[in-house]
Amino acid sequence: MSAHRFTFPGLTGATVNLADYKGKAVLVVNVASRCGLTPQYEGLQKLWGEKGKKGLVVLGVPSNDFGAQEPGSETEIQSFCSTNYSVDFPMTGKQTVIGGTAHPFYRWLVEEAGEAAAPKWNFHKVLIGKNGELAGIFGSRTDPADKDLAAAIDSALKA
Repeated sequence: MSAHRFTFPGLTGATVNLADYKGKAVLVVNVASRCGLTPQYEGLQKLWGEKGKKGLVVLGVPSNDFGAQEPGSETEIQSFCSTNYSVDFPMTGKQTVIGGTAHPFYRWLVEEAGEAAAPKWNFHKVLIGKNGELAGIFGSRTDPADKDLAAAIDSALKA
């Protein structure tokens, strides 16, 4: 089943429809503003800037699921990201990413790849290929500049 069937409410109100990204690779990252890993926003923005023209979409999914580290409103999240990290990649509204009430995308992820694929912390990365297929899963501590992540993104962009 394709990830392209999912939609998210957008951080600024407009719906984020993964079907709009057919033909592009999408790196879906659950994010949080008060996490020790929050500086990864810088690397994610760099990825978006460098590979966006080649067909990569970075999609941030704010979540308060881990350590209550994303307690702010959507307006506060947007302001934090743009002010502190100049984030201009697409962001969804705040979502639950684990458990039975997780957003359907994250429930699909577990159905596709097993419970081990579910986020264990903030900044968990899920790579979706051009056709909506699961193309890779990378843990929270995987830096956006990691060579294995870069190789997977390049492979997804070439496919």
